[in-house]
Amino acid sequence: MMTWLFLAVGLVLLVIGADLLVKGAARLAASFGIPTLVIGLTVVAFGTSAPELAVSVKAAFAGQAELAIANVVGSNIFNVLFILGAAAVIMPLIISRQLIRQDVPIMVAVSVVAVLMVQDGQINRFEAAILTFGLLSYTWFLFKQGKQQGTDSAGDDEVEEMLKEPHPTWQNLAFVIGGLALLVLGARWLVQSAVELATAWGVNEAVIGLTIVAAGTSLPEVVTSIVATIRGERDIAVGNVVGSNIFNILCVLGISGLVSPTPLLAGEQMSQIDIPVMLAVAALCIPLFFVGAILHRIEGAMFLVLYAAYTWFLIAMALQKPYLQQLQEGILYGLVPLVIAYVLISLAWDFRKKRQSA
Repeated sequence: MMTWLFLAVGLVLLVIGADLLVKGAARLAASFGIPTLVIGLTVVAFGTSAPELAVSVKAAFAGQAELAIANVVGSNIFNVLFILGAAAVIMPLIISRQLIRQDVPIMVAVSVVAVLMVQDGQINRFEAAILTFGLLSYTWFLFKQGKQQGTDSAGDDEVEEMLKEPHPTWQNLAFVIGGLALLVLGARWLVQSAVELATAWGVNEAVIGLTIVAAGTSLPEVVTSIVATIRGERDIAVGNVVGSNIFNILCVLGISGLVSPTPLLAGEQMSQIDIPVMLAVAALCIPLFFVGAILHRIEGAMFLVLYAAYTWFLIAMALQKPYLQQLQEGILYGLVPLVIAYVLISLAWDFRKKRQSA
């Protein structure tokens, strides 16, 4: 019971800490004359990955190097299948042209890089440096693009709302310091609880990282995307998830791999199943987003079914359930072909509609 309590409290501290850090850093940046657009593209974007970064860095230093990667992989899968799935079931999601042409392909590309890097079972410091360089390049690219597009870019309203009331510098500094402290403490309790749960259940730490920890550290994205959907800001809901996934790979894996005393580990299951699933989930977004530039309710429901099947498979494999083989065959030869058939039919239908309207 105490383990679950520490886990829950750790998750709450991570969410509150990330919120305080973003608010304090954004207001400090504004006080130095940094434009609202730049704050939105940098400070707020980094803030959404703050819980994952805190947990992965703590896990790396605590010797649970596989948990560091599992947290990122699980979060990215959860973000697409669960968050976008739930948001689309609430209301069909509008996909902006920039997401289809730029951001989703970048998400798929960095996922491919992650798959290639873990072929040897680890991410070493040199590979982490490549990811960090990619992070800096991507942030610079967003900054330049934002400057060219002007101040009407999506996401500015949220930042302006955060900055509309002036706050003294000491209070903003207190928010930053307090947010960092809560992130560190929350990460410590979360990692310790995850390790204790893994030991008690007789499973490896990666399974806990792919499920409970991943879902918990994605809570800021859950709140942001669901609230944006309910408010009718359906393009922001999708952009938040896609941007978070890119930052998770480049920022969280890059920085935690750089500061970790040992390489980040990816066991056989991680490198052969979970990370390829992360790539497949990212790639699935391209055709579904392309068709009509809308993620429909039926597709949201399909995402939720896929996430339930993936989680069920993870648990069955970890606990060595006798029906594991049947479950795996059902997913591979039943669910996956159905998804592929739906995608192909959707693409063919969309192509036919465009030919008729031409």
